[in-house]
Amino acid sequence: MGQIKKLAGQTLWYGGSSVVAKLLNALLTPVLTYLMVDKSGMEAFGKVSLIYAYFGVLNVVFTYGMETGYFRFSNKPGVDRRKLFQTTFGSLLVSTILFCGLLYIFRFDILDFTRIGNNVQYIFLCILILAFDTLAAIPFAKLRQDARPKRYAFIKIIGIIINIVCIIFFLAILPGLNNSFVQDLLSGFDKVSLILLANVLGSAVVFFLLFNEWRSFRFSIDKDLLKQVFAYSSPMLVIGLAGMINEVMDRAFLNKWYSGTPAERITIVGIYSACYKISIVITMFIQAFKMAAEPFFFNRSADKNAPALYARVMNWFVITLCLAFLFTALFLDYWKYYVQENYRVGLYIVPVLLFANIFSGIYYNLSIWYKLTDRMRYGIYITVIGALVTLVGNYFFIPRFGMMASAWTTLACYSLMVVLCYLWGQKFFKVPYNISKILSYLAVMLLVFFIQEIIKSLTPGLVIRTLSGFILLSVFVLYIIRKEKEQIYAMPVVGKWLRKFD
Repeated sequence: MGQIKKLAGQTLWYGGSSVVAKLLNALLTPVLTYLMVDKSGMEAFGKVSLIYAYFGVLNVVFTYGMETGYFRFSNKPGVDRRKLFQTTFGSLLVSTILFCGLLYIFRFDILDFTRIGNNVQYIFLCILILAFDTLAAIPFAKLRQDARPKRYAFIKIIGIIINIVCIIFFLAILPGLNNSFVQDLLSGFDKVSLILLANVLGSAVVFFLLFNEWRSFRFSIDKDLLKQVFAYSSPMLVIGLAGMINEVMDRAFLNKWYSGTPAERITIVGIYSACYKISIVITMFIQAFKMAAEPFFFNRSADKNAPALYARVMNWFVITLCLAFLFTALFLDYWKYYVQENYRVGLYIVPVLLFANIFSGIYYNLSIWYKLTDRMRYGIYITVIGALVTLVGNYFFIPRFGMMASAWTTLACYSLMVVLCYLWGQKFFKVPYNISKILSYLAVMLLVFFIQEIIKSLTPGLVIRTLSGFILLSVFVLYIIRKEKEQIYAMPVVGKWLRKFD
């Protein structure tokens, strides 16, 4: 349990920053949806959602796995960490300049392809965001590798706060100022441009706050080291691209294949994206876990007890995701107020997306085996298969079922990826996962959810539905305590408290 406590502590710090950052960032969804309630506002929200979906893909291209490569080679004997930093950061600097130049050259073609309008400002602002975020990747990785979560957390949170404050200032305060200069300034920007400008300012501040991490940089790339790192990291480009297709490109597919006018398609993207954000409890924990888990797994890969440790981590990880699912799904009557009323027509997709995100988290936990064994090609196989499921499912079913097709396709994609990753992983890096116990948690979680759905269908009373939600959540917690009694009772504080009721 000691190692798991250490991972939990790191997850708390990295996760704390990610959770706080996501909570702060999450405020943007209700702010934007409540501010953008008219037709043009919902279209603008849809455009922003679509742009950030493409950001997910472009971030993978711009970083091409260098962050993971930095972690891997930081733990290899004989590798000079200073030289590693100079090489990886220098490589990203050169490639960022090249990629940003290509985006500028093809800016009009990009606008036509993405169907986000003809405002070239979008491309200029996106280039700046991508440049700052990419150049911050290795300095952030250095902070994580050096186990400096407090500084990491501070910088992340400051960047988010600046972004949020600027958005609120640009959209809610500036338009109300009766000043001719301000009105002339605003006339050159639409709502989408102002949101992107706020992001530029936040990303720029973050990069310069990381000055101490990159101040020693000198353009000195070790070609041999770069070849080794790139050989390891390059498969992450394919894995990342396929992963982004699975994770965010359903917005782009809705914009292309949903039956309706261009305005209706972009509005549907906004509704889908807003409702997707309600799964924030699960996504926050997964993001927090990712920040701490990768260096944790790499640092303990040589330990003979590592497989057993990884299995225990998976067990508690699934328990946490199940609790997050129920905390959201059982009380959707309250979570719906997270988005403005016009966007709530898509609430029916939330439970499906919550369940899909559970499998997404499980897959990330399982996928450590091919990173530790340098069998990255299996990661490519799995994510490409998942991407094909995403493409085929959305292409054939969006015209008929709309948003629900995207939600169910996401669930099918991640479920298949989990199965493939587990089966292949057990051949090359056997981890004694307790599959029967994990499946029982998922089964009981779904049973509790369906019981609540039956109760909801029988009564319109909010008090009764809330009370039943708490009772059912308590039943699930008691089930977990019973199944994990031995490990829970071994915990110093919790175990002592629970033994009083035995």
